[in-house]
Amino acid sequence: MKNAIMANGLRRSLAQIRYVSPVMPDKADGLVAAVYAQAESDFGMVAAPLALHSPNPPVLAGAWAMLRETLLVTGQADRAEKELVAASISVANTCPYCVAIHTAAAQEVAPGLDAAGIASGDLASPLLKEIAGWARSSGLRGSLQAPPPGNFAELAGVAVTFQYLNRMVTIFLPESPLPPMTPKAIGGWVMGMLASAMTSASPVPGASLEPLPDAQLPEEFSWAADHSRIAATLAGAAAAVEDAAAPVVTMPVRELVADRLRAWDGLPPGPSRAWADEAVAALDEADRPAGRLAILTALAPYQVGKADVEGFRSAAKAGDEAVVSLTSWASMAAARTAGSWLREQSRNAEGHT
Repeated sequence: MKNAIMANGLRRSLAQIRYVSPVMPDKADGLVAAVYAQAESDFGMVAAPLALHSPNPPVLAGAWAMLRETLLVTGQADRAEKELVAASISVANTCPYCVAIHTAAAQEVAPGLDAAGIASGDLASPLLKEIAGWARSSGLRGSLQAPPPGNFAELAGVAVTFQYLNRMVTIFLPESPLPPMTPKAIGGWVMGMLASAMTSASPVPGASLEPLPDAQLPEEFSWAADHSRIAATLAGAAAAVEDAAAPVVTMPVRELVADRLRAWDGLPPGPSRAWADEAVAALDEADRPAGRLAILTALAPYQVGKADVEGFRSAAKAGDEAVVSLTSWASMAAARTAGSWLREQSRNAEGHT
């Protein structure tokens, strides 16, 4: 009965994906089917944050590799520490979907963790409190908080992954991971069941990397150079996203996003969208819909609406694959920027001088 409830809940969860139509597990083939099979084995489910990438199979493979190799695979940092980074980054980025999922997962692997403590960063364990504080500040330019002890690349890899995923989830998914119409009385039980499924496997390191392109590690992720698996994951995922974006994101849009990210401090740009309208005014009319969707994705994904996605579709004659290409590229651009801020922090970490 539990498996039937899970299967029904996951189908309803995938139905919540907006703006694109995901490949459903029973219709998947090729690379999508391979990624889905590995996700079911290693993550317990084909989760909506993965399935939303499925209209673009190479980007799906990159997103899955980042999640799997940084968060799920066991390394020097334990799963509780990694889940705490995921939840804390999600709190800082105001991504309630990811906060709920990864708070539940953190509590599953470390039952003594308090949900309110994860939300506030006020944790009883000095180490976990330090990790949570570092994670929250890691997405801010010029943060001087020292990195936590241990393997910096492992925790920073999780941080970069969730800078990326939080943006995609905020755009394409609702605030709650619970299936629609879930009664409040069983919400906690459902979250516990999902968390148990997510944390029960022991994935083999590196098994998700084969579909990714061989690529040079971007300079923004140079702190991962001494960790071959994390380096290969970030390099391959970044290359997969870049390859997918090549026919979709024009040079003027790339330059606009790059200029904005160079001046960005990690904070939200403001409650209105006047800044975005002002930014895209310099673009040719044909590039404005793509430019608007890209800078909103990178800097303020919570401001993306149906009109932004449909405007890009109409102007570019774009289907679901192109929508995923553009938004994943902009999300990765923001994640790479945050990754560049981690370089200075990594100088104090073991192995980085």
